[in-house]
Amino acid sequence: MAVFTPEQEEYVRARQVCVLGTGKRDGSPQLSMVTYLYDGMYLLISTTRASAKYANARHQPSVAVLVPDGRKQVVVYGTAEILEGKERDAAIIAIRAHQGDPLPADYDLERFGRRLDELRRIVIRVTPERAFSND
Repeated sequence: MAVFTPEQEEYVRARQVCVLGTGKRDGSPQLSMVTYLYDGMYLLISTTRASAKYANARHQPSVAVLVPDGRKQVVVYGTAEILEGKERDAAIIAIRAHQGDPLPADYDLERFGRRLDELRRIVIRVTPERAFSND
């Protein structure tokens, strides 16, 4: 069963900024404006292990994502998982390309992965489960 209508999928695919809603340990919400990539299956968000987003998504993987454009929006509810290692590397390469900053074709991918490890970067991969929109 498709989560997005064709219009919602086109809308989410065409944008790069969203508000990620995660739950803090005390049950209160945490909202973060972030960039993302929708790859046709998942919403991919790059962040670090030092962020509240990371801690919250590990503790409570149910998340909400709001993709705004003025008064129009698509809201996505889903489950977050943390990507590390080669999966993270591939996701960050895709995110960078989507944002107009692709890695050079001859870039050393092992070196890239080590650098991401040094920076403590991870990717939050959100599997969409429900979506709604308004105008």
